[in-house]
Amino acid sequence: MSSKRLTTMIQPLVEDLGYEFVGLEYNANPKHSVLVLYIDKPEGIAVEDCETVSHEVAALLDVEDPIKGNYNLEVSSPGLDRPLFTLEQFARFSGEEVQLTAFAPVEGRRKFKGRILGAEDGTVRLDQDGKEVALEFGNIAKARLVPDYDRLFES
Repeated sequence: MSSKRLTTMIQPLVEDLGYEFVGLEYNANPKHSVLVLYIDKPEGIAVEDCETVSHEVAALLDVEDPIKGNYNLEVSSPGLDRPLFTLEQFARFSGEEVQLTAFAPVEGRRKFKGRILGAEDGTVRLDQDGKEVALEFGNIAKARLVPDYDRLFES
């Protein structure tokens, strides 16, 4: 089951419930797979929000049955180390620090950490130690914001 197909199926339901669909991670495992959904809303996510979305998505998945075998469904807020799934999310968090892993090496490396300079035309630009690095969005395997704890504790 592809993450893209699951997103196409689940995203409209989550948005109809009044939440932002941040993204999903599907970790297939022969013994037990895990499907993690990340949701958000302006005032933040409470446990009750996760319960609501979990019940509705579980019902949809029971009817559609896109995942064969056993799996766990987890619904979560994106947290301080928010995962980034779309080019639009990279653009939205421009100026923030991100840690990401590429599928294929870029300039001899797969792991990057730096400030997001921008995201357009299928490319994410980072400031990595004072040097601009351009990464094709399709080459990004995983990306998460790096929380600025100093700034968080100031407020």
